[in-house]
Amino acid sequence: MSQLDGKVAFITGASSGIGRAAAIKLAQEGTKVALIDMKEENARDVKESIVESGGSALIVECDIAIPEEIERSYQKVVDAWGKVDIVFANAGINGVIAPIEDLDPEDWDETISTNLKGTFLTVKYAIPHMKKHGGSIIITSSINGNRIYKNFGMSAYSTSKIGQTGFGKMAALELAQYSIRVNIICPGAIETNIGKNTFPQEDNLEKIKIPVEYPEGNQPLEERAGKPEQVADLVFFLASDLSSHITGTEVYIDGAESLL
Repeated sequence: MSQLDGKVAFITGASSGIGRAAAIKLAQEGTKVALIDMKEENARDVKESIVESGGSALIVECDIAIPEEIERSYQKVVDAWGKVDIVFANAGINGVIAPIEDLDPEDWDETISTNLKGTFLTVKYAIPHMKKHGGSIIITSSINGNRIYKNFGMSAYSTSKIGQTGFGKMAALELAQYSIRVNIICPGAIETNIGKNTFPQEDNLEKIKIPVEYPEGNQPLEERAGKPEQVADLVFFLASDLSSHITGTEVYIDGAESLL
């Protein structure tokens, strides 16, 4: 029996990439998984995969940037399974990639609202359901904004990601009294479909790029994207009691990419 057997997980952005891999991994470990996504049809195949393997999954349609929808989503999960033990605040977008001068305020707001406000709301509305028995909250941030700043045009994205890390540390301190741990994962390049929510302004980006020449030879794991399943293993670790003394910590999972 897995130590996560019978636990209930609330996963945003669960239909693809890291969210999908984490949902399947936690379900394999005996967790009941709530698949939170913008559109129900996006998560149907994830639910089918979990159920076919003998697991339990529930799809909840939700826009994580809307407070009422997040609050209602938690209530649906609690009504179905009685509790929430694990929260994986994973949903996010790259958004518009452009020089600051050319970035429209509306595009800035969309990225910040989805990534940073969405994380805040996901954590905020989890607390009433977790404070009596504790649990684990995991936030997907990035190496962008935390360890690297070379991806020109990603000022909004990087700001949202370093904001998530600061917020996660504050939440870890505040929620420790309830035995709720909060940790932040910072992936590098991972094979996902986040590119569908990425809108680079190629012509404008050319004017801010700084040429960099790397030495010849192979760099350790450079340009080698990780697998969502590798991140899912980290999510399992942080969700379980294997990490019972870890909270308020960012964990980099990038194959040394950000050390170059």
